[in-house]
Amino acid sequence: MTKKQNSAPQRFLTGITTTGTPHLGNYVGSIRPSVAASTGTGAESFYFLADYHALIKCDEPARIQRSTLEIAASWLAAGLDPERVTFYRQSDIPEIPELTWLLTCVTAKGVLNRAHAYKASVDKNTAAGNDPDADVSAGLFMYPVLMGADILMFKAHQVPVGRDQIQHIEMARDMGQRFNHLYGEHFVLPQALIEESVALLPGTDGRKMSKSYDNTIPLFTPREQLKKLIAGIVTDSRAPGEPKETEGSALFQIYQAFASEQETAALRQAYNEGIGWGDAKQLLFERIDREVAPMRAHYQELMNDPAKIEGILQAGADKARRLAKPFMRELREAVGLRHLGLGAQAASAAKGKTAKSSLPAFKQYRETDGRFHFKLMDVKGQLLLQSNGFTSPKDAAQAIVLLQTQGAGALFGLEGKLQSVPGVATEAVEAALQQLIDAKS
Repeated sequence: MTKKQNSAPQRFLTGITTTGTPHLGNYVGSIRPSVAASTGTGAESFYFLADYHALIKCDEPARIQRSTLEIAASWLAAGLDPERVTFYRQSDIPEIPELTWLLTCVTAKGVLNRAHAYKASVDKNTAAGNDPDADVSAGLFMYPVLMGADILMFKAHQVPVGRDQIQHIEMARDMGQRFNHLYGEHFVLPQALIEESVALLPGTDGRKMSKSYDNTIPLFTPREQLKKLIAGIVTDSRAPGEPKETEGSALFQIYQAFASEQETAALRQAYNEGIGWGDAKQLLFERIDREVAPMRAHYQELMNDPAKIEGILQAGADKARRLAKPFMRELREAVGLRHLGLGAQAASAAKGKTAKSSLPAFKQYRETDGRFHFKLMDVKGQLLLQSNGFTSPKDAAQAIVLLQTQGAGALFGLEGKLQSVPGVATEAVEAALQQLIDAKS
């Protein structure tokens, strides 16, 4: 990341799509760790209900409204404190779709062609012998840009995601970098925060808990229904008294996600001693209910008072817009959407920016390993040259100065400190460096 990013307070951002009822897998994998993280000091946390994203997947208005209520109530019941974090509904921030359009105008279609969700749809259609874009909406194609706007709007430094979402963070970085190259340094370039320890909870059938598989256990289902669903968890045919395997046991994995180390060790021993499946399921029910029951009561209170939740979300939107509105004014000014009264001053600034953006540019950043890197980008934002890591920003800056003043002649002297980029000819790099030298002469 750049020095500018380093100097800003650390910000974390998490979005939750409003298309379903939260289940135990959502709680263990996202809600519980995020709420715990929000209580820390020295960071700013942003949590939003991604209802614009929901429109891509769902065309049932009542379901989206109900899901928005359920998810908001779940997070609040689980302990999210709206006074400590910024908790808002995506559609209450009009600056987000406006930023989406600005980013759309600097994002190459080829980048979106490579998005996993779009490629999966194209591959499915192709395999079926259909038109590659059959049933692919512009929303599905463009949603990585909307996600980029969600992240870049609030200058998030880190975005907790699963490994399947890393591409979206990389795309947001590309969008921010391209905009910064054209219009000056406005955006923080985010980093994906991969939580390796977060559990992927199995469902009642042993597969990943997902509403797509119809194998979920709703987080705040009534107590008797919780007991019934746990009783339906698939197990093997081993009778009471026969030792049982914890490996691959959905029941054991779910228990482990809620229990302490001592409790988990006790159940493992019980498996070895041949505990009956009915008794094991009763232990699981009691352990989950012990944690969930107090939250369930709070959840029901919130669900019975949607006006209270609406008030919390509106207060969160006001808090978020205190950041979004001035930043959007800054971005509008940067791209030339300006008050005409600025007259010659605006024209002069635009002329200077055009001249600057017509040149290749070096971008410095710092990776999570603490080492400093730089890239050389052409006028279209394409990568030409990539450095290896330097131990200090001063060393990286000195290497850039050599390239800016000596051009291609410095490439040999920096051998081992630079990486060639696949598909980029040495001549293109040399030409870009010469442009920078000519601009200074």
